[in-house]
Amino acid sequence: MAANFWTSSHYKELLDPEELDVVHPLDRERGITLEDFKLVKMHMSYYISRLAQNVKVRQRVIATAITYMRRVYTRKSMTEFDPRLVAPTCLYLAAKAEESTVQARLLVFYIKKMYSDEKYRFEIKDILETEMKILEALNYYLVVFHPYRPLTQLLQDAGLSDATQMCWGLVNDTYKMDLILGHPPHLIALACIYVASVLKDKENTAWFEELRVDMNVVKNIAMEILDFYDNHKIMAEDSRFQSAMSKLPMRQ
Repeated sequence: MAANFWTSSHYKELLDPEELDVVHPLDRERGITLEDFKLVKMHMSYYISRLAQNVKVRQRVIATAITYMRRVYTRKSMTEFDPRLVAPTCLYLAAKAEESTVQARLLVFYIKKMYSDEKYRFEIKDILETEMKILEALNYYLVVFHPYRPLTQLLQDAGLSDATQMCWGLVNDTYKMDLILGHPPHLIALACIYVASVLKDKENTAWFEELRVDMNVVKNIAMEILDFYDNHKIMAEDSRFQSAMSKLPMRQ
């Protein structure tokens, strides 16, 4: 694994905002809107998290799996790559990459336990076949850097250890968005500290000013996080998600 973010494939794979909010032409043909696109990815992030809790893997594995899933859909369509199968396969692959291997049969068992819907009925071979397609879609780049490590160090430096739990929760929630695909992890960590500082009414302007970072970028990320919370209840509605999924073709 690359030890330096700036020389890693993750850094080279970072995308501009206008490259993230793009619905694949095949999905557009089926009536998938940008709102549908974001909604499906958010619900698939929940799906990965729930499944991961059942198979008992670390938060880092969950974060890596969600990153893989989101990265796949910057290149591939949901029409061809069924999100219901891509999500657990990304978890399977992330568990390997993060050295916390999970057996495919265990994932299949818990998926069937979690969902009675026939559309979620997969077999081991489905996950193994999809794994190869996802590896290709990812250009075999599996290294992912996350905000968790810089977050711990930055909180200590800022004297904000009492905000650790809130900031950790904020970082977890950033994976319901595409932030990890467009920003270096340390800037996402700083944005979460910035949001926590505002919510806790902590004055640390001087500390932020001492950092050699573009505070406009940090504040923009913070605004994205706050905007997400403003719209979260609407996006979380199951009926909206089901409506979006109904536009995708049935698996053969």
